[in-house]
Amino acid sequence: MQLADRISRLGTEEAFAVLARAKQAEREGRDMIHMEIGDTDFNTPKAIVDGAVEALQSNKTKYLPSAGLMELREGLAKKLSKSRGVDVLPEEVVITPGGKPMIFYTILSTINEGDEVIYPNPGFPTYESVINFTGGKAVALEMKGESGFNFDVEELKKIANEKTKLIIINSPQNPTGGILTRESLEAIAEIAKKYDAWVFADEVYSEMVFDGEFESILSIPGMRERTIVLDAYTKTYSMSGWRVGYGMCPNKEFASVITNLINNSVSCAPNFTQWGALAAIDNPEVDAEVAAMREEFKKRRDVLFAGLENLEGVACHLPAGAIYLFPDITGTGRSSNDVYNFVFDKANVAILPGTSFGRFGEGYVRMSFANNSIERIEEAIERMAKVWPELIG
Repeated sequence: MQLADRISRLGTEEAFAVLARAKQAEREGRDMIHMEIGDTDFNTPKAIVDGAVEALQSNKTKYLPSAGLMELREGLAKKLSKSRGVDVLPEEVVITPGGKPMIFYTILSTINEGDEVIYPNPGFPTYESVINFTGGKAVALEMKGESGFNFDVEELKKIANEKTKLIIINSPQNPTGGILTRESLEAIAEIAKKYDAWVFADEVYSEMVFDGEFESILSIPGMRERTIVLDAYTKTYSMSGWRVGYGMCPNKEFASVITNLINNSVSCAPNFTQWGALAAIDNPEVDAEVAAMREEFKKRRDVLFAGLENLEGVACHLPAGAIYLFPDITGTGRSSNDVYNFVFDKANVAILPGTSFGRFGEGYVRMSFANNSIERIEEAIERMAKVWPELIG
């Protein structure tokens, strides 16, 4: 018995493997500080929990249409219209169980075998994994620390061609925390129009911006009809385990294609979680909780950044958004994997090697600052500082 050849092309998200390793270490009695997984330690806002509980008590536990709860789609269409500055119809919004399905469905819908997809590297590993799995050609665009992890416009022009069918962008970015500039967005738009390519805009961290303002590529004329937007409740509302994501499609026809893929794979996202998600829309109390969470994350970012800057051989880039630091560790003379293993084994701090996010992640590690208090972050820094001379050697 043999598996299909395509299975060998499917990658993974290493954060979950490291999380499992850290959990096993805890079972063995070690006190691990978790900075490996992109999660938050805040409670889900009460209004959302109450909305889901009420739905459960009202027996809203049955199938929904594959595109999702219409009330939620209507609410999200209004929210997206306001936040992105474009007109969005409820019929152009689809609800998915988390954000990843929208990545999978978009690539399945737009890419034939051999088509080229430009994607950020280092970047969220699911992009490259699914491109390869579906038989597309993954074309990496290196995100460089010296440019604030922005798109290199000239490099983008070099690698784009007639075979380019999709350009993936992520702003604010995982793992770097970088935010794409207006210049980069305009260049991406120009290339997409030139080669008649789709753009997939992963905007999951759109409400986690600390410096400057979030800007969507949708604000550029001519991009509404060729852009698929991904957003999710995961980080914004501290709902990673709820699995509520959504996509905004260029038109009703594209939304119907995505809906059919949902129908053929998961049937629909869970009923009661969608009612909970609906409770967040136009809710001042929830908005206030999100603002407070964002302010706390900024404080944690600053504490972690200051601490890492004091470690020999480490150079940090202050992230403008998202929930990660992506420090450059090339000054240590050690590989990303070496540093990850050393910190895990010697300091009981779980982080990720930069290579978890692609080959251009070598020389970096990723550390999440959203799932630990400031006191716990300070403890992580102290642990690392104590053993760091052994790493530098």
